[in-house]
Amino acid sequence: MEPYRFAGRTAVVTGAASGIGARLAHGLARRGSDLVLLDRDAARLDEVAAAVREEHPGRTVEVLVADLAERDEVLAAAARVRERHSNIGLLVNNAGVALGGRFDQVSLEQFEHVMAVNFTAPLLLTHHLLGALSPGGHLVNVSSLFGLVAPPGQSAYAASKFALRGLSESLRWELLENGIGVTTVHPGGVRTRIALSAQVGAGVPAGDIERHRKLFAALLSYPADKAAEDILRAVRRRQARLLIATSAKVPDAFARLFPASHMGLVARLTRARTK
Repeated sequence: MEPYRFAGRTAVVTGAASGIGARLAHGLARRGSDLVLLDRDAARLDEVAAAVREEHPGRTVEVLVADLAERDEVLAAAARVRERHSNIGLLVNNAGVALGGRFDQVSLEQFEHVMAVNFTAPLLLTHHLLGALSPGGHLVNVSSLFGLVAPPGQSAYAASKFALRGLSESLRWELLENGIGVTTVHPGGVRTRIALSAQVGAGVPAGDIERHRKLFAALLSYPADKAAEDILRAVRRRQARLLIATSAKVPDAFARLFPASHMGLVARLTRARTK
């Protein structure tokens, strides 16, 4: 496929109120794209939109506030985008939520919430906006390191991200004939708000919660602005899969080399990095 052209096109970005999504908004505007930014955090989303408008006064920046855990809100957001934009260049399904705890410590409601945000929302948005994605357009689905490996204590998050990876890889070949590219992104430890916003299983002992949060936060070291630039370069090149940071590339290599025993190696590497 020809390299993706950002200028003069509209990009839709979910999870745009902070982290990678916010930095993608700035990077896309800098490259000449108009924006539709979606998040549940209205205050932070308005701050991001205002900053982009100030830096790039020639760009149109719309905001949509929606809770991606709620199916009706996702469908309403998709309908509003279709109503206002019949021709979309780029859709970035970036929003996500984390949940820690063993499978027997996580309630079904919590598990389903993670699946709704991380998988069902991208599924619905992609399905309803696909007709508006023009030939030469592009789809980005942000999976995770845990869409490559599935460590203990991450059953819900890994299930959602593996599902998104599978959908993305199938869509890549299906949409090729439509002239639409697909990139699946697997970030490692990117420094975002995900550790602060992560949910904890209802059955996780109270004494373990803070320790797990600190461990999770210690692994997030790759700058979000660099991750956003990595993604935009991958989009321009029509790259099928992007692994961000060594913390994603090394576990992926372990999983390929040692499919039955790689989690022991990953666990030892994680302990070494957080000592």
